[in-house]
Amino acid sequence: MSSTASGKNGTWRNWGGNVSARPAREVTPASAEELAEAVRRAAEDGLTVKAVGTGHSFTSIAATDGVLIRPHLLTGIRHIDRDAMTVTVEAGTPLKRLNLALAREGLSLTNMGDIMEQTVSGATSTGTHGTGRESGSIAAQITALELVTADGSVLTCSRKENPEVFAAARIGLGALGIVSAITFAVEPVFLLTAREEPMSFDRVTRDFDELWAENEHFEFYWFPHTGSTNTKRNNRSAGPERPVGRLRAWFEDEFLSNGVFQAAQWAGRAAPAAVPAIARISSKALSARTYTDIPYEVFTSPRRVRFVEMEYAVPRAAVVETLRELKSMIDRSDLKVSFPVEVRTAPADDIALSTAAGRDSGYIAVHMAKGTPYQRYFTAAERIFTAHEGRPHWGKVHTRDAEYFAGAYPRFGEFTALRDRLDPDRLFRNNYLRRVLGD
Repeated sequence: MSSTASGKNGTWRNWGGNVSARPAREVTPASAEELAEAVRRAAEDGLTVKAVGTGHSFTSIAATDGVLIRPHLLTGIRHIDRDAMTVTVEAGTPLKRLNLALAREGLSLTNMGDIMEQTVSGATSTGTHGTGRESGSIAAQITALELVTADGSVLTCSRKENPEVFAAARIGLGALGIVSAITFAVEPVFLLTAREEPMSFDRVTRDFDELWAENEHFEFYWFPHTGSTNTKRNNRSAGPERPVGRLRAWFEDEFLSNGVFQAAQWAGRAAPAAVPAIARISSKALSARTYTDIPYEVFTSPRRVRFVEMEYAVPRAAVVETLRELKSMIDRSDLKVSFPVEVRTAPADDIALSTAAGRDSGYIAVHMAKGTPYQRYFTAAERIFTAHEGRPHWGKVHTRDAEYFAGAYPRFGEFTALRDRLDPDRLFRNNYLRRVLGD
């Protein structure tokens, strides 16, 4: 399911269908050298440059009318270092391919987001994350990266080499250069036992701290218009492996989570008044289940129902209060919300523009089905999130600007100063970066 396929007449569209662009030209480099050459040529021709992955961002972070770099030839594993326990991959490698290749080698990432369609550089550059008590975002697992900068040079960055670039470029928003390769920390493959079960909204909010403390990976989905949630606890296990049976996996992950859910979205769009009733049925459709499998089989799930999303990180201590305010806002309004609200956590990290920079964080994500008006809901939700010092996900819908971020991120100035040094002529600019980073 790649959404990088261009539309008609050279128009590029993102996965959510809410962003499009018409680049002057597209380039598909097959090496860091070819990428550096494409960057130099763009500069000579007076064109800006953006790299695009699979288009899973809902913001226009990758949109350009200049040169669009498509990284699908920059894929594959360069090197596995079993002494250092790292893997170096080309930037355009899809997370799915990385996970499958690592599993064959008896290795695994420590944590993952909930889909694996994205490229490694697209996912890390926007701060994609899963949920974890001690383990952070995908970018927090980077130990080194290779960056093609505006003058066409190739920089290697790690804690030892160009450390100030490394501190920022792991979540670089495409503003500092174009990532050509990434080195991740890996570990021997392990098993996770997932325990999924329904739980009331009141109980999950009352016991949130306890559920977070007792589980390595805790998350839940709350169904608006109901008092119901579906919780998921993932913890390391000694085994044995007990994956979800194929028939049950198809029934629950494909038929219920994608097929029936898609039908419910269509029904809700046709008759918005029916949404609360549909939500009550949906919230009861998934029964409790426990299974044990290798990490990526547990962390990720297929997402075939297209949607638009806003997600904010708030301090972890503010999650319950923020969520309760969101619930009472929806209950008081005439909004009809057919998509569950997703809640996850991450530990503080040291990446300049990470949504978890310097603070333990909780993530609250709101969604609407593709094609449904979402502005009113998202605007009301954003008002609540920003009142709790929220930081929006860089790849998801939000209306914040550089002035807001300067207050939300203690190291914002450090990032923009580095950008001034690495890209003084703004070769990598676009409208989105102008808004969130300023000029």
